[in-house]
Amino acid sequence: MRGARVVQKVSSTRGFARVAPHVVPALDRAVHRLTRGKVLLSAQLLPGVVLTTTGARSGLPRRTPLACMPEDGGRCWILVGSNFGRPGHPAWSHNLLAHPDAEINWKGRDVPVTARLLAGEERAAAWQALLAFWPPYAAYQARVEREIRVFRLVRR
Repeated sequence: MRGARVVQKVSSTRGFARVAPHVVPALDRAVHRLTRGKVLLSAQLLPGVVLTTTGARSGLPRRTPLACMPEDGGRCWILVGSNFGRPGHPAWSHNLLAHPDAEINWKGRDVPVTARLLAGEERAAAWQALLAFWPPYAAYQARVEREIRVFRLVRR
């Protein structure tokens, strides 16, 4: 898995954090739309979903491609509000806090979900699993003063 280690190292850099938020989601959305939900580019490295939330202020649907950590055989998903290690929380996390009922597109299928922000021991256990799953999350957390939000999405 040498290639995976190289990608992890690159994705932990500040340069990646500056460029990736502008490039990765746009490419993911375009390819996902063109393939009618069958392909998510970033999911070639990590499992991924396209999250559809309700805008916290606008009330409009917002679609965001995200990496995820599937749990319980694909009945739950962990989402990490790392924002590529940038200072602010990502907009999608504000949307989930305001409107926890959402939808994900998982492997080409739309799945209604309810999101819950993890805290305390539950968050700590999920965070340890996430670090084993994708070690660059540690570099993202080290770069920011905020606690990175971790959500569990459960099918409705």
